[in-house]
Amino acid sequence: MNAVTFLSPVTQEIKLVEERMRMQADESHPDLRAALEHLLAAGGKRVRPTLGLLVGNMLNAPLDKLVTLGAAVELLHTATLVHDDLIDGALLRRGMPTLNARWSPPATVLTGDFLFARAAKLAAEADHLALMKLFSETLAIIVNGELTQMFTSRGLISRDNYYKRIYAKTASLFEMTSRASAMVSPVDDGMIESMRDFGYQVGMAFQIVDDILDFNGEQAAVGKPLGSDLHNGLVTLPAIFYAEANPDDADVLSLPNGGWTNTENMTRLVENIRASNSSRLAMHEAERHVDRALAILATLENCAEREALENLAKYIVDRKV
Repeated sequence: MNAVTFLSPVTQEIKLVEERMRMQADESHPDLRAALEHLLAAGGKRVRPTLGLLVGNMLNAPLDKLVTLGAAVELLHTATLVHDDLIDGALLRRGMPTLNARWSPPATVLTGDFLFARAAKLAAEADHLALMKLFSETLAIIVNGELTQMFTSRGLISRDNYYKRIYAKTASLFEMTSRASAMVSPVDDGMIESMRDFGYQVGMAFQIVDDILDFNGEQAAVGKPLGSDLHNGLVTLPAIFYAEANPDDADVLSLPNGGWTNTENMTRLVENIRASNSSRLAMHEAERHVDRALAILATLENCAEREALENLAKYIVDRKV
């Protein structure tokens, strides 16, 4: 599935979103402007603002609100990546140096803070109180999820913990994006709820596929060492499937007791997971989320945006990076 198929209806609007993002550093310190330029140059598919634009255009939302919302969502996402990379000590993202590879930790933290502040300002410009509440609640969910991951998730083999973690980390922002776009559209509560659910389903699928690619992607394309989640003590869905099928595996048994700190053992476990059918089983789960998303769209009138949203949902389980 080519990404262009879902991007094409909003190519021009995405440029407006990026313009609005760039404007957020216009009157700021030159180094902040340079940092924002660097982060925007790192690219990415802009999946979140694309999702918001497609939902909003389909539901006849005003374009200026969708552009503002798209810029707010993408800046919020970018800010979380800046802090994530610093927390993880990551030096590369999408094959480009991260901010913390170039700057000191204090400067990196402050840049992330600046982006959070600008994202909140943009959300406020949508002039919609319920949307501002939703935005701040989503940010709290993301941060709370990061703290939970840091303090209580290492080495834990738990589906419940995993689903809560990926909701907080990824699906909550997809959910907010599609819900917010419906909230600024002339539609009823039923449609807003349908779009919230659509965002939730594609967001869950998106993170499950990310976690599969952590084991099975091409290292150069993924931009970090394969199995890096496990080496950091994070047991994702492929590893959970493997643990359930191999409960007596010594490396699996070591995980809750800090076994993930042993590089040799984890390298072996990553190889065993790669050689098993665990990633395929995890992909089936991602596909079920996508099927639910497509079932929601099937109830709506056909149009170019609906078709693009279907392509976006399918792309999530087809992508290689």
